[in-house]
Amino acid sequence: MLHTIVTSVPELLKAGIQYTIPLALISFFFGLILAVLTAVVKLMPKPGHKLPKLGWRILQAIFAFYVWLFRSTPLLVQLFIIFFGLPNAGIELPAFLAAVVTFSLNTGAYASETIRASISSIPNDQWEAAYTLGMKRPQILMRIIFPQAMRIAIPPLSNSFIGLVKDTSLASSITILEMFTVSQQITAKNYEPLLMYTIVAAIYAIFCSVLTYLQHYLEKRTSKYLSKDGAHH
Repeated sequence: MLHTIVTSVPELLKAGIQYTIPLALISFFFGLILAVLTAVVKLMPKPGHKLPKLGWRILQAIFAFYVWLFRSTPLLVQLFIIFFGLPNAGIELPAFLAAVVTFSLNTGAYASETIRASISSIPNDQWEAAYTLGMKRPQILMRIIFPQAMRIAIPPLSNSFIGLVKDTSLASSITILEMFTVSQQITAKNYEPLLMYTIVAAIYAIFCSVLTYLQHYLEKRTSKYLSKDGAHH
């Protein structure tokens, strides 16, 4: 058993560094961009001067449908549609790119609701005060609302990222050699599924524990200027 652990752990860690962690980081990065865009579009009370009112409503409906679709269907099914289904429509993506697209879209749908709720939690009087100073809506969002909203959103977004790290194991279903796939390959050679799957579970647990520690650290850093009642000093 010790020999199996010693020989398999380096292979699993290599797969984690090469595929699992990059896949989670890249997907979360693009998913977060998509989430912010989706939240802002859904929250805008009226269109800008460059977009007709009907066009704005259609855009909001498209983003609302996107969120509904990816929150209402299983992630594994989404992976299969994008990797195995799209080639029938003439769109063929490499496995890693298909996984990034799927995880990004899925993360964006869930995270957009987190960001939307965080922005909505900021008191309206801050908007009104900024408007009286002559600030435009984009300026208010970037300079006043977003910094406060992101502090509120850090805990749930961190949880989403930790969940995404675990969800990358589903990429094994589309031939990506991440940690779970490698554990399956090693199991096929040594016929020790209980040991191998326990090892890979332990590695995932270590990764997520480190991320949880970083989450708590980030929460403390972003809250150090707040008093106990949550108000700014």
